[in-house]
Parts: sequence; C-alpha cells; structure tokens
Amino acid sequence: QVQLVESGGALVQPGGSLRLSCAASGISTSIFRIYAVGWYRQTPGKQRELVARITSGITSGGSTNYPDSVKGRFTISRDNAKRTVYLQMNSLKPEDTAVYYCNFPGIETNWGQGTQVTVSS
Repeated sequence: QVQLVESGGALVQPGGSLRLSCAASGISTSIFRIYAVGWYRQTPGKQRELVARITSGITSGGSTNYPDSVKGRFTISRDNAKRTVYLQMNSLKPEDTAVYYCNFPGIETNWGQGTQVTVSS
C-alpha cells in the first residue's frame, strides 16, 4: 500500500515562502516515476482543490499545471529517485491557508494526514 507523508507546513507571514515535501513509500521508484502527482489543499467546508500537478515519464522531469489562484507563485517539482514531490510556495497570501495534501490525480487514494499552512500576520 502506498503511503504519502506531507511535511513542511508552518505559520508564515503574508509574502513569505514555504517549501512542502511529499514523500511516498510502499512504491518502487520505477513505478512512482510514471505517475502524475498533485498537490491539493482543503479548508473546512470547502472541496479539496488541486493547486499543482506534475507529470513524468521514464526520465526525470515533467510538465506542470497550476490554477490561476496560485499560478506564478507556486512551483511543483519532483525527485523520482527519492520518490518525493515538492511544492515551493512564494508570495503567500492569507487565502493560501489550508491543509495541503499530495496524491496521484485520477487515483486519489491513501490520503496522508496533510500539512498545515497558515498565512497570517
């Protein structure tokens, strides 16, 4: 069973930056590298929102996609050898406050506990 562990969340001031990490286990590197991975966020009473997505193939790298709400501020990347996905968040706004999760778009199972990001003065 694949396990996903998110980390890196913190309390930051508006305009600040954070880098979140998503570590996958229970899956081989050869399999992990072929799946797209996404970062999601959720606040109470709201649907989970996909805020970043990265594709990959048999080699490192991949194409990325972002919604307008975070475009230009968030950057997703991955290290297939480490089975880890990152989310670099810059110019953070209070509206970015949420619990952030990672998962595989279109599969979306085995959710981790997420990591709390709070943007406040």
